[in-house]
Amino acid sequence: MKILIKLSGESLSGSNREPSREYDEPTLSNIVEQIRSLQQSGHQIALVVGGGNLFRGHQLTGKLSIERPTADYIGMLATVQNALVLRDYFESKGVETRVSSAISMPQICEGYIPKRTLRHMNKGRVVIFAAGLGVPYFTTDSSAVQRALEMKAGILIMAKNGVNGLYTGDPRIDSGATFIKETTASEVLEKNLKAADQSAVALAKEHGLLIKIIAVSDIAQALDINIGSVIKPE
Repeated sequence: MKILIKLSGESLSGSNREPSREYDEPTLSNIVEQIRSLQQSGHQIALVVGGGNLFRGHQLTGKLSIERPTADYIGMLATVQNALVLRDYFESKGVETRVSSAISMPQICEGYIPKRTLRHMNKGRVVIFAAGLGVPYFTTDSSAVQRALEMKAGILIMAKNGVNGLYTGDPRIDSGATFIKETTASEVLEKNLKAADQSAVALAKEHGLLIKIIAVSDIAQALDINIGSVIKPE
């Protein structure tokens, strides 16, 4: 099965919240070993990585007179940085990896060409999609759904930092938040549950893409029915 995994940028720093610690080596090691485990089970893996550990556009637009499109493009560059870090780290651990960027950067990584990306996956390489969709006003959640559909992935795994699935609220700040084992995209949209941004969930619903939300630490068990929360495209 082709599996697309969405990693938040914050997940790369683990539980570390120091501004100078964007990456946590034990966390990266855990991620690569879990992905290796999925590959050894016969799955083809692609990643979409966020950039929140390096840059948050809304913080910049709130402090300076920076327009939203500019902030979004800077955020895309942050995802490229994270993708390059992951590529070299994965390669150092023996996992062959390619970065595919929606913004052309031929000196440092490949541009996004769907057929080439599929060939990489068919050859057992991990592909990391960077720079979102290459245009402003779209989140990496939307990019993850888009790329999963293009790659004909069987499932989109959203690996969260500090949360093991979908809840009625943020369990880290809301003690009354309850765990949701299974739901539909329609219910997520109607109740505005914080699974992913609304446009991403709507796109997944429209095209029949199954979404599963898990903790980063559960990536290797992503397909286990007892792990995480499932959002059916209904």
